[in-house]
Amino acid sequence: MSLLIPQQPPFVMIDTLLYADETVSRTAFTVQAGNVLVEGGYFTAAGLMENMAQTAAAGAGYAAQKEGKPVQVGFIASVSEFEVHQLPAIGNELVTEVTVKEQVMNISVVSGIVKRNDEVIASCEMKIVLDE
Repeated sequence: MSLLIPQQPPFVMIDTLLYADETVSRTAFTVQAGNVLVEGGYFTAAGLMENMAQTAAAGAGYAAQKEGKPVQVGFIASVSEFEVHQLPAIGNELVTEVTVKEQVMNISVVSGIVKRNDEVIASCEMKIVLDE
């Protein structure tokens, strides 16, 4: 996975890219006990947010690799409508889907949802800026 995203262990919050096209990216991630964003046996809200951002990054990295370009570094510029319904426990598998709603030059507006067992446990909208 580290080939698709600029993040490196121990700060990788996705395991597998399940799907990617021009607008949608979907990843899987199993919460592990040693993860830096696990506290008290649960993946934190910050972890869920980073998981959504890395899902967007994996989709962009996959597209870049298909075009023979390097994976770009992106930064979360803003987050809105962030909702956490439940924090996942160690051992839970998450499936995260991010959809690009708008893209203007190096800025993307995306919406993301995190599911555990087909139940939405977190969602948000993010503005992501790619470092050019």
